[in-house]
Amino acid sequence: MPPFGDIEEGRPSRQNSERGPLLDGPNGNGYAAGYGDANGRIAPRSQGPRRGGFGSHVCSKTKAILLSNYVNTLLIFVPLGIVAGAMKWNSTAIFVMNFLAIIPLAALLSFATEELALMVGETLGGLLNATFGNAVELIVSIVALTKGEIRIVQASMLGSILSNILLVLGMCFFFGGLKHKEQNFNTTVASTMSSLMAVASSSLIIPAALYSTLAAPKEASFKLILDLSRGTSVVLLILYVLYLVFQLDTHAYLFDAQHESGESDDDEPQGQQTALLSGVESGVVLVVVTVMVAVCAEYLVGSIDEIVASSGISKTFIGLILIPIVGNAAEHVTAVVVAMKNKMDLAIGVAIGSSMQIALLVTPFLVILGWIIGQPMSLYFQTFETVVFFVSVLITNYLIQDGKSNYLEGAMLLGIYTIIAISFFVYPDSAGSLGGVPGQS
Repeated sequence: MPPFGDIEEGRPSRQNSERGPLLDGPNGNGYAAGYGDANGRIAPRSQGPRRGGFGSHVCSKTKAILLSNYVNTLLIFVPLGIVAGAMKWNSTAIFVMNFLAIIPLAALLSFATEELALMVGETLGGLLNATFGNAVELIVSIVALTKGEIRIVQASMLGSILSNILLVLGMCFFFGGLKHKEQNFNTTVASTMSSLMAVASSSLIIPAALYSTLAAPKEASFKLILDLSRGTSVVLLILYVLYLVFQLDTHAYLFDAQHESGESDDDEPQGQQTALLSGVESGVVLVVVTVMVAVCAEYLVGSIDEIVASSGISKTFIGLILIPIVGNAAEHVTAVVVAMKNKMDLAIGVAIGSSMQIALLVTPFLVILGWIIGQPMSLYFQTFETVVFFVSVLITNYLIQDGKSNYLEGAMLLGIYTIIAISFFVYPDSAGSLGGVPGQS
């Protein structure tokens, strides 16, 4: 989930960056304009401590990192959230503080990932973005899965997908459409991503359809669903790997923003930037931030049961609406900013590409992980959730098929997301529960 910078899902690109002007620099945001070598890689401005010693070098890098994004002002909630959880404060205070703490940590995680991606080349950089692009959702879900909170895991996965293809894409279409009467984007890339999303939605519909036809007792039927889910997850992971090969190698030209815009190879790249951190520095930031996210996620998930008991809000609503807001906040802003700059291919890549990663990579991985640690995580979602997912993918595919967007289409997507959010707010966890089926109560 990137900060205010352009992220093309699965690609370590810094072209057309719109990062906020927080630092002084040749291009207004603290980065020196520069061009890469023949392979497109760009070396960082500085590889070691500057004059003045190691201490001043660390201070300057820390300042640059902290000023990389406006949401880093919320970092004050990281120690507060950890203290609240360690001291066992009120569950509401623990939840709210750690909720707010994860937002800037997500931005820092994305920032460090992008810096590291510039060092390692296109293919490995794409894998890094795929791995860390949805790292917050993954960490929160792993913590919840180890605690047996399968409803939280499933809801957060579905919520991340819905927030990207409805909320984020809707805001891109709406705010971009207010500034530009009509916007165009690459239909080939969009249709490829949406087709993969349709495959992902089928992977949820098939287990639900199979379960409804089984006459065996629920527990016995669910064992069959687990076997189907685990086999399906392997297939989805293979499809995602093939998509990476398709995007980064065999059909990379389709995803090349320069190619799409009609720029020639002789034209100077616009907005290309050097890395602010070296590879080692980026790795250190990734490790430190990942540990802090894991700690905050531990306290966040641990407070959910008491929040549900005291407030009456369902686990499904927390996982489907609130947690995705935490994990995708910086990414949401990025997509809207680039859409208002009329860079719709990039906005589509952020919105649909991120949801595709969740559907084809993160969710299947969690099913396999649950298999390994003995948690019955499956691709069988409750019927209402499955229908909502299918309808959302269908509407999104229909609206992007012509390669054009306007504010009315954005309003449609925002409207359906609002309806879904209201429906899950009034939808109790007990509705459609499967008595005797693990993780579905």
